[in-house]
Amino acid sequence: MIIISFGSLLYAAVLAPLLSPALVIIAIQFGKEVGDITVISGYMLLVTAASGPIVCACSRKYGKRPLLILSSIFGLVGTIVGSAVNSYDGLLAARIIQGGSMYILFLYIDFCSKLMPHSSAFESLVISLIGDLFFVHQRGYFMTLIQFILGAASNFSAIIVGPIATNLGWRYLFHILIAFTALETVLLVLFVPETNYNRDHRYDIDELADDNLASLAAVEKRHARQSPDSTTKDLTNDGITRFETNTSSPPTYGPKKTFVQELAVFTGTYSNDNLLQLFIAPFAVCANVAVLWVIVVTGGLTAFFVAQSYDMAQIFMFPPYNLDAAGVGYLSVGPFLGGLLGSVILGGTLDPLIKWCAKKNGGIYEPEYRLLGMIPALLIGVGLFAFGYMCENHYSYYATATMHGMDLFGIVCAAISASAYAIDAYRDMSSEIFIVNMVFKNLLFYGFSYFVNDWTAKKGPAVVFYTFGGIGFAMVATTPVFFFWGKRYRSFWHRHNLLEKWGVRTHAEI
Repeated sequence: MIIISFGSLLYAAVLAPLLSPALVIIAIQFGKEVGDITVISGYMLLVTAASGPIVCACSRKYGKRPLLILSSIFGLVGTIVGSAVNSYDGLLAARIIQGGSMYILFLYIDFCSKLMPHSSAFESLVISLIGDLFFVHQRGYFMTLIQFILGAASNFSAIIVGPIATNLGWRYLFHILIAFTALETVLLVLFVPETNYNRDHRYDIDELADDNLASLAAVEKRHARQSPDSTTKDLTNDGITRFETNTSSPPTYGPKKTFVQELAVFTGTYSNDNLLQLFIAPFAVCANVAVLWVIVVTGGLTAFFVAQSYDMAQIFMFPPYNLDAAGVGYLSVGPFLGGLLGSVILGGTLDPLIKWCAKKNGGIYEPEYRLLGMIPALLIGVGLFAFGYMCENHYSYYATATMHGMDLFGIVCAAISASAYAIDAYRDMSSEIFIVNMVFKNLLFYGFSYFVNDWTAKKGPAVVFYTFGGIGFAMVATTPVFFFWGKRYRSFWHRHNLLEKWGVRTHAEI
């Protein structure tokens, strides 16, 4: 977990905002518009979005280890290329290669992963990997750790890269990163074995919509009565063995693998589903209206924050602020603290709140109670409106950073609340929900990279962020629809499940 967390920090929290404070410097050096340099990161995110479903399908079929290693190699090669290039096209190529490292960590990285664009291989598999290694009651600490890395740390990295770009030059961002990516690649190869494991699927009770614990307990009792030397079979009433696994062949229980055996990159297959089925499933879940709402709202709100990061250098490196790249990086203290406070406050209050609601409801819990966490999300619109107004009227950058932190506080609350609702209400397809959410987000980030800087230059920051703030208010305002009528829709979906009619299987990881 230390090695994977280190990789998360590098590929999911550092790569995306790596050049943000230095956009103007790079644009001047290459004789390009700021928007042209922003598009470089946009292409990286496009690669991330396009590779996501493929990476997740392959990880289910062939395991996580080969994709984690491949991801880290992409990150290392892209960083080496970035440190050596002297042209706009070369830098673009380097960022595209780095984009190949940016998906594997997410398969559902937790709620706050929606706060910034993250890295491919290290954005998709970490939460799934935590599920492989730890029992349900042990996962909270590691979830919080990864959440912090992807939420708050992604903003904190800009505080570091800004001074490096100012004092040493932007290429040193790549020079220094080479050592860390090389170390991560070596550590992955040597000390992170495959965590997927074939076993009787009935024991994966954290992944099943219907736990069926009574049947599982009966099987355990039958096995306990048999002698250790006897052949264990699970017989149903018709006398036919029923041994459920994720693969066509039952698992074999041999001795623990040696260190050399754990170095194997490919260790077999872990799913009977074909790759096309695994690829289609994330998109099929969008047929559920509530799921589609979660994807659009969390992805759209996060995109507004990313648009702010695109604009930071353009707004604050010119009069009247005249900050250098280091100064622009220091402005990320505001959203860093806002994201951290949002994670801590809502993370500490949401569970007690829903317990209180369940108590008031006669001891019956409803997933819609999670949506009460959307109330602080109203600060998104307030923060965006205030940020645009202050930038337009040249308020102190301390004030603008505070408003930047306020809207990220609201975005964190919205992401945690909506994502928790999706997990609780539609547990059996939670993995697919967050895969397609990640794809949608990164496509938005890519699209925004094409026009946000030019739009800000022509119309000014007030118009841009008033628009984002208004749309943000509208998105949050749709929450009562699902709070009051979400249970009825869940009942309707249970009776008319389109995925079952289409024959599409889903897999819950949380």
